[in-house]
Amino acid sequence: MNFIPQREDFDRYILHTYYPQYAIPIKGYGSILWDQHGKEYIDFSSGIAVNSLGHCNPALISILKNQSNKIWHISNVYTNEPAIQLANKIIYNTFADKVFFCSSGAEANEAAIKLARRYANNINKKKYQIISFIKSFHGRTFLTMSIGGQKKYSNGFGPLPNGIIHAEFNNLESIYQLINNNTCAVILEPIQGEGGVITANNDFLNGIRKLCDAYNALLIFDEVQCGMGRTGKLYSYMHYNIIPDILTSAKAIGGGFPLAAMLTTNNIADIFIVGNHGSTYGGNPLACALGNTSFEIISSIEIISCIQNLNDFFLQCINEINYEFNIFKDIRGIGLLIGVEIKEKYNKKVRNIIKETFNQGVMVIVAGGNSVLRFTPPLIIKLEEIEEGMIRFCNALNIINYN
Repeated sequence: MNFIPQREDFDRYILHTYYPQYAIPIKGYGSILWDQHGKEYIDFSSGIAVNSLGHCNPALISILKNQSNKIWHISNVYTNEPAIQLANKIIYNTFADKVFFCSSGAEANEAAIKLARRYANNINKKKYQIISFIKSFHGRTFLTMSIGGQKKYSNGFGPLPNGIIHAEFNNLESIYQLINNNTCAVILEPIQGEGGVITANNDFLNGIRKLCDAYNALLIFDEVQCGMGRTGKLYSYMHYNIIPDILTSAKAIGGGFPLAAMLTTNNIADIFIVGNHGSTYGGNPLACALGNTSFEIISSIEIISCIQNLNDFFLQCINEINYEFNIFKDIRGIGLLIGVEIKEKYNKKVRNIIKETFNQGVMVIVAGGNSVLRFTPPLIIKLEEIEEGMIRFCNALNIINYN
């Protein structure tokens, strides 16, 4: 049977939890993708900050082929060399003493909350309150969508887990009003991605760190999207000179292969004992072999040192486009996690802008509901690719502007 899938086959065979674009990409290299008809697209999304080393990175292909000829999966009844090697790299380069591997950001956040709850339970059985933030996003599992601060993801799935409350992001006073001796943990993204690319300010994070210390609550940083070099530091907490108690990492850590990690310190990690938590595919040799190479490349000075220059050029291009069209309300973000907020009167056109940019051969994604365009290109993108992508983006805006 020579079956070549078409876009309408997605609607026929796959659960309608997504609404993908009309064309199907089938090949990629670096920051470029091609669809079934050979049309080229410049990727300003990198699979929502996953393919940070681009598509079909030669180093990742090499290690994938090498490891696939050795061992793929053996379960956690046994350990394996790639998992231990990757854990060693992570610990050497971060605050962490221990690492737990799993397969997705949501799974890492579930592990973080379970660990925090278990830790707090040893202090006080009533100490289970979790503080999260409005507009936050931590995954789509039952627990993580409840922790996330966007009701559109949790409406209709009640009753939801209790003990979760939401404060206002970048408003320390709202934390003062909620935190107490029964607070188990505060979880946040240093840069809210899905919420609209909103960066936490330094006083806000420092204040939360002090409050967590005062109330013996754990501080959890969800760096699933903003971690792994995307902001110009290996992890975003390094911009703030603040150490979280737990950190979650995913997306780019696997270089496009499903891999995630929860990082923490010895005194917290020791609360978990054998059987308290697990993950069928967590720390499998194939994923961790790719994670080792991805981590090595992204943490290298050759990658990290280029992020700010790429950010500067992106912002220059975006500001020039805004000078011509005057439709952007705000341009924000750090490194290669950039948000462009559209003025209110153009909000209804955001989805059309995304669609037309795709028509013009450039991939951009949305954030913050219908108000923010999000740029998360590969960290290895070239200046000429940014320039060409922005020309195509400008062409899309021209078409939208006159229709």
